[in-house]
Amino acid sequence: MDARIFANIDQLSSAALDGLLAIVQESVAQRGRFAIALSGGHTPAKLYTLWAQSERAGRRTPWDRVHLFWGDERFVPFDDSLSNYRMTREALIDHVPIPDANVHPAPTGLESPEAAAQAYESELRKFFGAAPPAFDLQLLGLGPEGHTASLFPNSPALEEKQRWVMAVKAPARPPDRLTFTPAVLNLGQNTFFLAAGADKRGIVSALRKEPDSGQSSYPAARIRPSGPVIWFLDAEASG
Repeated sequence: MDARIFANIDQLSSAALDGLLAIVQESVAQRGRFAIALSGGHTPAKLYTLWAQSERAGRRTPWDRVHLFWGDERFVPFDDSLSNYRMTREALIDHVPIPDANVHPAPTGLESPEAAAQAYESELRKFFGAAPPAFDLQLLGLGPEGHTASLFPNSPALEEKQRWVMAVKAPARPPDRLTFTPAVLNLGQNTFFLAAGADKRGIVSALRKEPDSGQSSYPAARIRPSGPVIWFLDAEASG
């Protein structure tokens, strides 16, 4: 585990933003665009707020070249308090000059999670083409039982090799969710795991002891992309 440990969530968020901005500039220079898979949760929300408010971020982010996607989403309306899209919109999107066409939320207004998963996969295919998407950066969280995105222990989605997006039932509220599968998440060119708080200490300790086989019972340990994976932890989570 390549872990960067910080005294608190503010320092963690500032360091993660520095790393993000470096990847933005590299990706735009090399490919003309930057595509990021975002995460929900309290810790990413701090990062998004800082991205929106920081003067250095404003200078270094060519928003017309930035494309936002979501690695998982609750199957709720866009204005629902549990929506990852809504959180990101309030923390980031409403405060920066990103074109509407560059924001790619999961279409949770469709008739079923399955229809939404198929539609979101079609959106990915329009953007990336036929090859599975390799995001310039993917942000991932960590649940106390080891879940990441909406990949929970024993989820059938953990074994998925073909589909890029799946509708899943999560043992959490709300249960109906969409998630990128390992077929996508194991291709990320850069991956940041963000974890803060004492409730993450036990699972972080367990993940540090996991073998390298990739067959862990912890979903977070099953995400092993070839690109760099950096864990941003606060002192409480690190222990």
